[in-house]
Amino acid sequence: MEIPVNKSILAANEDIAAANRHFLHQRGIYAVNLISSPGAGKTTLLERTVATLGPEIPLAVIEGDIETSLDADRVRRHGAPAVQINTAGNCHLDARMVREGLAQLDLDGVKLVLIENVGNLICPAGFDLGEHEKVVLVSVTEGEDKPPKYPHIFLESAAMIINKIDLLPYCDCDLAKLKEGALRINPRLRVFEVSCRTGEGLEKWYAWLRQQVAQSEPAEAGG
Repeated sequence: MEIPVNKSILAANEDIAAANRHFLHQRGIYAVNLISSPGAGKTTLLERTVATLGPEIPLAVIEGDIETSLDADRVRRHGAPAVQINTAGNCHLDARMVREGLAQLDLDGVKLVLIENVGNLICPAGFDLGEHEKVVLVSVTEGEDKPPKYPHIFLESAAMIINKIDLLPYCDCDLAKLKEGALRINPRLRVFEVSCRTGEGLEKWYAWLRQQVAQSEPAEAGG
């Protein structure tokens, strides 16, 4: 009984995700679905990204969490429009939630939508939100075993951000083994080694986002 029910839920989600993707494509908006375990640093990364890219790329943020608006409040302090989606216990965002979040945002002129999913490496990997790419964020404080333990999200992602590299001297984490494990699962992963606390390595992440946004511009906008 569980298999057809799950297939039905996923099929309905896929339909809405496709509509979300079409909606974003028509407006030349690039969307990123950011996924990590709780505490890996998603919101701090978004704060840094909004503060740096916001003045040059019109952007908006969708924040997913089980409860509270703490993360959306943090992002808004950096000048970005943000909508908070509380899942009330669900371990991931779905396409319907994102559709409702997009409807609450003024997207006139926006070129980049950053979606912070609920802290979880399992459930969010299976749900398309209509984003262009998934990006998985891990931190050195979690160790190097996340890719082999949770392969699906690394397979589904276009990029992996390794955060908190400033703490490497104090953590039992083999950075080379972490990268090797992820790239064995997905050799196409772009890997960014960063510290959201110090800013180290973030410029390469910003450059990648700039490139992705530029490639999402409608053909007529490029002349």
